[in-house]
Amino acid sequence: MNQTIKRWVLGHHVTSLNASGDYDIMVGETPAQVQGPPPHMHHSYHESFLMLEGEMEFIIDGVVKTAKSGDFITLPPNTLHTFRNASEKSCKWVNIHSPKGFAAFFETMGVAVDVPDAQEQSLSSDIIQKVISTAADYDMQLAI
Repeated sequence: MNQTIKRWVLGHHVTSLNASGDYDIMVGETPAQVQGPPPHMHHSYHESFLMLEGEMEFIIDGVVKTAKSGDFITLPPNTLHTFRNASEKSCKWVNIHSPKGFAAFFETMGVAVDVPDAQEQSLSSDIIQKVISTAADYDMQLAI
């Protein structure tokens, strides 16, 4: 049986799935009007998003793109990016990082879903500061 880990990460509900290949895969749901992470890039990871429902606004190397259900976004290493749900409805997505390893960020920075006020806690100043101070440990170069 595959193990899953469900957490609130920076305001997003993220379920990490245990994949057998050399990649991490997460299924996420982002409530309406939720910001994403600070603009960042990964030097080693290829990252992809598949939009399942709703829409997500991406900023990729300074270009704004709205991805809708069925759209696939691919982000090669060294691509500056961020995302947010700018709409009035929640959205659902699949996120893949290759090679395997980035799931540790979600597991470390996330707040377990059964914690009271988990979504709000995932946006606390302590967690934001932890993300900023440890981003490089997860191959995240922040552009802030």
